Amino acid sequence: MIPVRHYYARLMAHAQHLAARVHTTTVFRSERGSATVEYAIAALAAAAFAALLIAVVTSPEIRTLLTKVITKALKTR
Repeated sequence: MIPVRHYYARLMAHAQHLAARVHTTTVFRSERGSATVEYAIAALAAAAFAALLIAVVTSPEIRTLLTKVITKALKTR
């Protein structure tokens, strides 16, 4: 007859193995597609920044300011 401790030890080892497999599978499944989402967010942020930059640079006040700065820089020796 095999002692109960032997069955208990095997059962606990098997349970820990299954728990580790479930955790690993859950972690890998939950991260699936995260890189794609990060690239999409970065692309949206870049597009928003570009739109803001275009709006600022094409405004009459900024255009006048940039023209003055460039003219002053070209006149300076």
